[in-house]
Amino acid sequence: MNAIEIRGITKRYQNFTLGPLDLTLPEGCIMGLVGVNGAGKTTLFRLLLNMSERDGGTVRLLGQDAEGNTAVKEELGVVLESAGFPALLTPREIGSFLKGCYSRWDEKRYEELLARFNVGREEYSALSRGMKMKLLLAAALSHSPKLLLLDEATSGLDPVARQDILDILMEFTRDEHHSVLFSSHIADDLEKVCDYVTFLHGGKVLLSEEKDALLEEYGVLNCREEEFAALPRGTAVAAQRSPYGVTAVVRLKGLPQGANVQRVGLEDLFRALVKEEERS
Repeated sequence: MNAIEIRGITKRYQNFTLGPLDLTLPEGCIMGLVGVNGAGKTTLFRLLLNMSERDGGTVRLLGQDAEGNTAVKEELGVVLESAGFPALLTPREIGSFLKGCYSRWDEKRYEELLARFNVGREEYSALSRGMKMKLLLAAALSHSPKLLLLDEATSGLDPVARQDILDILMEFTRDEHHSVLFSSHIADDLEKVCDYVTFLHGGKVLLSEEKDALLEEYGVLNCREEEFAALPRGTAVAAQRSPYGVTAVVRLKGLPQGANVQRVGLEDLFRALVKEEERS
């Protein structure tokens, strides 16, 4: 079973259109959604959660039609950058409220996560941005969800706190029935934990596939200008020239034997694919 199946989903605004796009997240996996601000990441999450009405396409979550399905909502843990809790509630009061919303609410798990994240006892409005995100994640994980939908869940966190959240996501997906869709503009975070990566730009999917296969398909080439000029057409995705030669993100297939190729990171690859898209 797939955790997420999106087919032809579309949302039109006056100055922006998302899609039509297709997306599949297999069960038991983490998918990283990479995109600059305005790429359509938050719009996609809102459509998955029926917080916005889509103009076309279908969404299935955990094998079920997502539209108007209250049962599937019990299986979702959600952290949205733009969402939060009432300002005057404390974490404990928030837990008491959520206990009445979820049949599988686990108070002990919630308290353990609050302690692990060092979330204070202050009212929600008094918490820092980072602490608010930790509280949201603790709440999302405390009712035994099968699918986590996290929109910029590590935004505003220091590196130590971000790593703690990544560790929890990897722990969560040790159960083969647990899955995560995780958007972030910090590509290094996604590279650490994701099984699949989707690059979203201008409301369109530039690329979506297994992370390891993706990183084996592309690389960074350092060469002289004449060597770069001799590359087969379509090999180079993006290039930067300096007095010392050319550094280019390239497709590895078709490169001459012995080429000076290094591993490419997701961030560099994303930037290169965006430049390629803007040139086309």
